Amino acid sequence: MAASPDVVVLDLPSLGEGFDLASFLAARASRTETAFLALLSPDQLTALDPTIGLDDFALRTATAAEITARIRQALWRKARVDARHLLRQGDLVIDLASYRVFVGGRPVHLTYKEYELLRFLAANPGRVFSREELLNKVWGYEFYGGTRTVDVHVRRLRAKLETGHRTYIETVRNVGYRFRPAAE
Repeated sequence: MAASPDVVVLDLPSLGEGFDLASFLAARASRTETAFLALLSPDQLTALDPTIGLDDFALRTATAAEITARIRQALWRKARVDARHLLRQGDLVIDLASYRVFVGGRPVHLTYKEYELLRFLAANPGRVFSREELLNKVWGYEFYGGTRTVDVHVRRLRAKLETGHRTYIETVRNVGYRFRPAAE
């Protein structure tokens, strides 16, 4: 998974008359979460279509401080969107909207319960949960299986996630499991 930039600043007057901003943005809108900021001439500003998908714009004569402020604002908005849809713990990324998991940019294929267990633990980093608590929170009160079901799912998660240099789920002896925060 190639990383895309967080913000792209387009200096439209320098791109020339033939540059089609609407086509450029439409081709990238569905594939990237990049914010696009355009620097415009006064003529381009009056002709700008507000529905083309541009995140922000400024006059080309804007000061560096104003452009920097607009870039920071775009990054702040992007971080808010990420916070609602992505759960990040170091190099582990859980996409809450699409039920996908990535470790170091590599997709990890999980079953539904493995995903739910990982999501629950990663949303509560550092907190220790007993097997019974995990059964209640992840499997629900209606589950009639034994607590060893949790052990099996944790073992499978570890096999799929861990590469040797990073442990995500730790066993707390005689208690249960905890998600190890990225900072530890």
